[in-house]
Amino acid sequence: MLVFCRMTTVAKEFTPRPTDSVLIVDPDIVTRTIASSAMRALGFTQIHTADSGANAVACSNGVSECPQILILTLTLPDMHGVDVIRKLAANRFSSALILVGGEDPTTLRAAEALGRALHLRVIGSHAKPLRRDRLAAMLSSCHDGAARFDGGLEREFTAGDLKRAIDEGEIIAHYQPQVLVDSGAVISVEALARWQHPEAGLVRPDQFIPVAQSCGLIRDLTRCVLKSAIAQVTRWRSCGIGLTVAVNVTMSDLEAPEFVSHAIELAHAYNLDPESVMLEVTESQLISDRVRVLDSLARLRIHRFRLSIDDFGTGHSSLVQLRDLPFDELKLDRSFTRDAHGDSRLRAFVQSSIDLARTLGMSAVAEGVESAADWEYVRTTGARSTQGYFIAKPMPGDAIPGWIARWNARVHDERLLGQARQGAAYASN
Repeated sequence: MLVFCRMTTVAKEFTPRPTDSVLIVDPDIVTRTIASSAMRALGFTQIHTADSGANAVACSNGVSECPQILILTLTLPDMHGVDVIRKLAANRFSSALILVGGEDPTTLRAAEALGRALHLRVIGSHAKPLRRDRLAAMLSSCHDGAARFDGGLEREFTAGDLKRAIDEGEIIAHYQPQVLVDSGAVISVEALARWQHPEAGLVRPDQFIPVAQSCGLIRDLTRCVLKSAIAQVTRWRSCGIGLTVAVNVTMSDLEAPEFVSHAIELAHAYNLDPESVMLEVTESQLISDRVRVLDSLARLRIHRFRLSIDDFGTGHSSLVQLRDLPFDELKLDRSFTRDAHGDSRLRAFVQSSIDLARTLGMSAVAEGVESAADWEYVRTTGARSTQGYFIAKPMPGDAIPGWIARWNARVHDERLLGQARQGAAYASN
């Protein structure tokens, strides 16, 4: 079970290796003590602390041992956290980074964006005071499957490696559940690509999807996941589990003349109603052949496939996309939902996006629910459904039936559908 508000459950879900080390950099001894206690409760035993930016930089340039996780406060006595971030990037620091700040949320969010823009592994940010459930959620999000904290264990894959994997059936799908906000009912899953490598184990998508995109294999990859997802939904339905499935597609897929025919043929081959398939189009991708994309989307709608605009708010010409493309669903990116309960700017964006979706007759999905506070907040927004690590991590298809039973019990036992706080309560934060 994934219960981040109960530390006994978190400890079972999240278990670091004995060799995973943590460095906490903060000038305040109280903050260092709280953070150390939280990480120890999560199972870490190798915990070190420091009080200056120089200590953080030293671990990235070989002067001192490099930790698997660096918890860095932005306000330091010798240099600003932003300067530390730049030095870490210059030194090619590859471990997981958590940013902590007493500053306003806008500044903290900007620092997080800077770190990612500089290709650091920023797994999240946290305003003071530190909370164990939030730390647990961030750590779990970078610990999925074969993912490790230390980037040094990652291996590079070539186009030839990926082509062989596709041809030999090593690309599989894991499924992340989506539940209704008002009832907790499990209604859908999102199919997410995984690579079951014979030597490296389960390879996470950020290690091979960029390869697929750069070497022209993304269309083949999409077909693998789409076929696996449709076949899995059919198996679930044969045992009485009536879920729909969402599959990510790219603009490149939609620009391919044969994609629509392939999707229709797959649905017919498995005797599945196309309405059971939601195709999620990533909004952040530019359309190079607008006419062909419009043609594909129109034909998919005619054949009753459902369409979702994914990662809404992160890409190009959001309102133009909504105006011209026939979407059924708006999926709000996790970067806006996560921690919105404590950030008035994020709440404004979340609420305006959900209101826009409702006005346009679209369903709104809130991604990125990673804590009990996120869950409680989303229940006040009017979103129809939600997904995130607070609910469940992606899992193999055969694990879904057992998870549904555990989720239903959890909804009852933890009273997850209890009276949500009114939206006005958040306005005072």
